[in-house]
Amino acid sequence: MARIALDAMGGDNAPAETVAGAVAAAEAGVEVVLVGDREAVEAELGRHGRLLEVIHAPETIGMGEDPIRGIREKPDASVVVCSRLVKEGAADGMVSAGSTGAAMTAATVLIGRLPGVLRPTIASVFPTPGTPTVLLDSGANPEVKPEHLLQFALMGAIFSDVYFGNRRPRVGLLNIGEEPSKGRALERQTYPLLADSSLDFVGNVEGRVVAGDGCDVIVTDGFTGNVFLKTAEGAAALATSVVLEALSDLPPEVASEVWPRLARIEEQMDYETYGGAHLLGVSGVVVIAHGSSTRKSITNALRMAAEGAAKDLPGQIAARIARG
Repeated sequence: MARIALDAMGGDNAPAETVAGAVAAAEAGVEVVLVGDREAVEAELGRHGRLLEVIHAPETIGMGEDPIRGIREKPDASVVVCSRLVKEGAADGMVSAGSTGAAMTAATVLIGRLPGVLRPTIASVFPTPGTPTVLLDSGANPEVKPEHLLQFALMGAIFSDVYFGNRRPRVGLLNIGEEPSKGRALERQTYPLLADSSLDFVGNVEGRVVAGDGCDVIVTDGFTGNVFLKTAEGAAALATSVVLEALSDLPPEVASEVWPRLARIEEQMDYETYGGAHLLGVSGVVVIAHGSSTRKSITNALRMAAEGAAKDLPGQIAARIARG
């Protein structure tokens, strides 16, 4: 069973929602160790009547703090302790809903990059028709070079294979048009690298591709990817609320037939279904969750981390990169 360290103090709703999510994950079979202020964490555990392992970490790195300075000056911060547990082999993976920069920096510096990895990247999952679509980078690297995007595409393809069984996932380069000449210098220079690679490159794809089944992996820089991700999440939430409002006046006999189906659609479109995004390219399993994560997000992020550890996601990425 995978043992996952949870940054219990990370996120807007910590520690109440992080602890509640940990309790639900533990009940689902995930071994969770809570890292944070012992008194605050144990008080929340008491509300649930559960005993889980707690490792005391009295400090936190705030959203507005400089990540590098934070991990240097706060060695007992919860996200730093989580990273150290993974590095030392005391945990098989970690989850944090705190500062993304702090989680990335702590993981990169303390856990370390995999051999041959140029830059770690955040891989988010969209519940698209057919097999879910992987988007990367969704926030780790605002400025990149073409060779970075090529490696992101490779890691995304491995992720799609490991998680969703896509033996040869289709890779698309996010752009403003499908022609090879479209986009900035970054996209124009990346296109031939992807086309000449061993990946199943389907060419440039526009943002609307997430509404269909056009590709399995979308690659872009971290700035564009993060804006795209949050816009898509907002659009999905809007679409769901509009549909629910439009159908709110259904007669009871019709509603009893329709609402269960709508509930399944709402669950599929809810970003909390996956809970977080993997930081690919580091020598351990690291899942970064939304800062606004609820207990549902935390539970699913912990399950995602446990699955990544069970499937040895970092090892599979390292082996594939070593093969070239």
